[in-house]
Amino acid sequence: MTDTMQINLDIIPTFADVLAAAERMAEHAVHTPLLENARLNELTGGRVFLKMESLQRTGAFKFRGAVARLSQLADEGVGAVIAYSTGNHGQAIATAARIFGLEATIVMPSDAPKSKVARAEAAGAQIRFYDRRTESREEIAAQICAEKGGVIVPPGDDPGIIAGQGTAALEALRDLAARGYAADFLVTPCGGGGLAAGCATVLREISASTALYAAEPAAYNDTQLSLAARKRVEVPDRSARSICDALLAPIPAELPFKINVGALAGVVTATDDEVRRAMRFALDELKVLVEPGGAVALAAVLAGRPDLRGKTAVVLCTGGNVDADIVAELF
Repeated sequence: MTDTMQINLDIIPTFADVLAAAERMAEHAVHTPLLENARLNELTGGRVFLKMESLQRTGAFKFRGAVARLSQLADEGVGAVIAYSTGNHGQAIATAARIFGLEATIVMPSDAPKSKVARAEAAGAQIRFYDRRTESREEIAAQICAEKGGVIVPPGDDPGIIAGQGTAALEALRDLAARGYAADFLVTPCGGGGLAAGCATVLREISASTALYAAEPAAYNDTQLSLAARKRVEVPDRSARSICDALLAPIPAELPFKINVGALAGVVTATDDEVRRAMRFALDELKVLVEPGGAVALAAVLAGRPDLRGKTAVVLCTGGNVDADIVAELF
């Protein structure tokens, strides 16, 4: 059996891996739209194209990495997978496991949004809850793996997952080029850093002049702190709270940070109030529901971080799984 310690964190995914992931997921994942909005352009002073991964299968970009990686594992004869997740990775793994006939166990925080838990359960996964402030999800997953067998599929520290997430940037840049534009900036929400690392892998190959920015909650800015220190740094207060439940990683994942430390032009942050305004903007202007963590990049650019005046940018809206009580707070 395989556990998370056996993943080789020295293997850096390549652009060829992203292309292979795109082929593996072609019949399963949604090619999500790239939207431009006149009001958003007016407010930012640039041309902003939103990659709407909130419309992806399972409601988040995480399905890309999950289906790409689990298709590989199914081909290798693996029968069971274990994942730890704040919600979106978990329900993506659960759905991909059902597609490929694998047993799935998901380790989720006890305060995960009810909608995310319900969708993972509906896909057939077994759920093991934990306290994100006092327990280690990695240790729990390792224990389950030791007891039951299977393969641990982490949300970031897996080259196959990173390659799958990179397909979001691949689609966006190809669609943008088809409209006659090139991106000066790409801004993506960031928790553990897997999506940013996948984007970096694509940009390095086909759009090296594009500045890559990660966006984080102001209260959980571990990647910003780590980039400044040039090493992985934990947030000073793990008890800090944010509406962005999907992005509450206390420290960047190891493999993504190896990529991101040399690829990110910077990290921007947004407060919870700015995130709420961005969610309301998406509803009012785009008629699309974006979850808090999925809206943090949009929130940052609406606040002028980074400065997009006179520039062209791709901004990822990475998920749309949010409980009704959070939506009610917007009105």
